[in-house]
Formats: sequence, structure tokens, C-alpha cells
Amino acid sequence: MSHQYHPYHLVDPSPWPYIGGCGAFFTTIGAVMYFHYNQAWVVILGLATLGFTMVVWWRDVIRESTFQGHHTLIVKQGLKYGMILFIVSEVCFFFSFFWAFFHSSLAPAIEIGAVWPPKGIDVLNPFSVPLLNTAILLSSGATVTWAHHGIISGKRKEAIIGLTLTVLLGIFFTSLQAMEYYEAPFAISDSVYGSTFFVATGFHGLHVIIGTTFLMVCLVRLIAYQLTQHHHFGFEASAWYWHFVDVVWLFLYVCIYWWGS
Repeated sequence: MSHQYHPYHLVDPSPWPYIGGCGAFFTTIGAVMYFHYNQAWVVILGLATLGFTMVVWWRDVIRESTFQGHHTLIVKQGLKYGMILFIVSEVCFFFSFFWAFFHSSLAPAIEIGAVWPPKGIDVLNPFSVPLLNTAILLSSGATVTWAHHGIISGKRKEAIIGLTLTVLLGIFFTSLQAMEYYEAPFAISDSVYGSTFFVATGFHGLHVIIGTTFLMVCLVRLIAYQLTQHHHFGFEASAWYWHFVDVVWLFLYVCIYWWGS
């Protein structure tokens, strides 16, 4: 840094993008092999490679930001723009699922009985587990905001408590959704209702798992004194992502669980 006369971070050459790409490739090919030939070793190899890549790549980013001081104000501004664009892309991602759901539900085809839900589908009660999960996610949005204010105001103990509660609520949500899937009276192969239901709610559940992992990393960093009042964009990005997950769930609950039933 002694001979650098600009505020930008020129990233050193890294093997992790290539290794992560190989892990994604092995995961995709392995999933196809598992579905068709019941051989799981390739998908396990791919997932293990992805997990390893995440750990070492995050380690490098944490080192560059916390210990080497590469994340200047202009770098953090770029990271914020990148996170915002990523969330916008996720909005488009879920928009396609809602489009598929309403395309099939507003004008049901004759093949499914010209009614919605299709004939023979016993839908879930929106006022049981889905309503409880809604309360859990809304509560987690409040606790992550509490943790954010704790970090900004220098109240480290409150921030740790709020972030810990958020992680626990995320795990609780995932557990309830897994139970709901296990006891569901229909499957993903049961007409277009099963397809749209499980794809939309399943991808949201995957995003909850990703967001929970994101927050767990931030919790470890907060306990290790790596997040301060003026240096906590990693947590801020995870909070943005978590609020996005909350909002998507509200749309899922109202449109698919309540209106769609």
C-alpha cells in the first residue's frame, strides 16, 4: 500500500473463483448423475468443494478488509452497489416464480379441472405452520434491526444478543418448513400446483439457509471484535439480504399459502 496512490482495491490473483466454478460444475453434473443413476459421490465432491471455497474465500476477504485495510470508503461504496444489484437480480428471480404461479392460477387449464387449486390437491392450512413461520420471520427482522442499532451505537452486548436471536429464529424457520414439507399431502410432481409451490417456497427456504449462514459468519466476527461502529458492512449486507428474504416470504404467504388455497 505504500506505493498505491488511489483508493481502489486491486485484488491479488486468486485460485478460488476457478475452484468454486469447478465445484459448481461438479455439483450440477453430480446432481444429474444422482437423479438418473443414484450415484452421489460426484455431487458430494462438488458440495464439499463449494463449502471449502466459501470458507477460504471469505477468509481472504475478511483479511483484506479487517487486517490489511483495503476496504476504503470508495471500495465499500462499490460493495454496496454490488449488493444492491444482487438483491435486484434476486427480485427478478422470484418474480419469475410468481409469474408462473399466477399464469396457472388465474386461468386454470382444463387438464387440471379448470379450477384452482387443481382437483385432487389437498392444500396446506395457511393459518397453521405458515402463519407461525410468518411470525418467526417478522420477529427475526426486528431482532436483526436491533443488532444493527446495537453495532451503530456501540452496544456490543445488545448486538450479540440480537444477532444470536436472529440466527436461532432462522434455524427454527428452516426446521418448521422441513417438517411442513415432510408432512405435505402433495408432492412436487402433483400438477402445476405442486411444481410452483415447492419451487417458490423451496428456493425461498434455500435463501433462508444462505441468509442464516451469512448472519452466523457475522456473529462470529462480531464476537471476535471484527465489526465496529464504522466498519461493519459485512453485517449491513447480511441485514439487507435478510430483510429481502422477509419481504419475499410475505408475498409467498399472501399469494401462495393464503390466496392460492
